[in-house]
Formats: sequence, C-alpha cells, structure tokens
Amino acid sequence: MDNFSNRTKEELYSQSISAGKRKYFFDVKETKGGDKFIVIAESRKLFDNNTGNFYFEKNKMFLYKEDFEKFSNGLANAISFISTGVVPESEYNTYPPEAVPHHGDEASDNDDVIDGIDFKY
Repeated sequence: MDNFSNRTKEELYSQSISAGKRKYFFDVKETKGGDKFIVIAESRKLFDNNTGNFYFEKNKMFLYKEDFEKFSNGLANAISFISTGVVPESEYNTYPPEAVPHHGDEASDNDDVIDGIDFKY
C-alpha cells in the first residue's frame, strides 16, 4: 500500500472555509493507535514580486483531544473579548498583550520570539 492510501485512511472528516484570500481547513485524523486529533490549517494566496506569480503559504496546527477543552475555552474568551472589550476571567494562564506575538501581513521575525522561544509556524 502506498503512502497516499495510508494518509487517506487517517483522515476521518474535513471541512474548509473560504475567507477572502485565506482558506481554513479543519481535518479530523486518527493516529495508528486510534487517537483522534484535529489539524487546523490556513492557506493564504500571496503574490511574489520577484517572479510575478501567485503562490500559497500554508500553516498548520495540530490539536490533540486532551487540549480540546482548554483550546475551546481560550478561543471563546478571545472572541468574547473582541466582542465586548471585557477581559474574561480564565482559570488558564494568560499573557499580557505585549508578550504575545502579533501576526499581521507585515510581521517581522522578532514578533515570533517570546522569552527566547521561536514561534515559527
């Protein structure tokens, strides 16, 4: 059996969401041991000024079932803050805004380092 067939068996569910120049993917996969996890991917269409061609930049994040509740709560808190402007109470660690990297289209490499940890995606 080839690698493609093996990878296809691992994917149990997939959903994509188009959002302008970005596309988000939510894929549920399964490890050989039977544990399910989510792969959240973002694909952005960008233009290369040097070649004059468009290309896609892809970023992935793997979310394991033991982290679902914390991730879900953190996402809900962030959405709530954006909607209300009120910082929600959380039982989980939070970082002051100046310690969190901000990823915009013009982000510099320095924005991806916190306390010496390099957050490359």
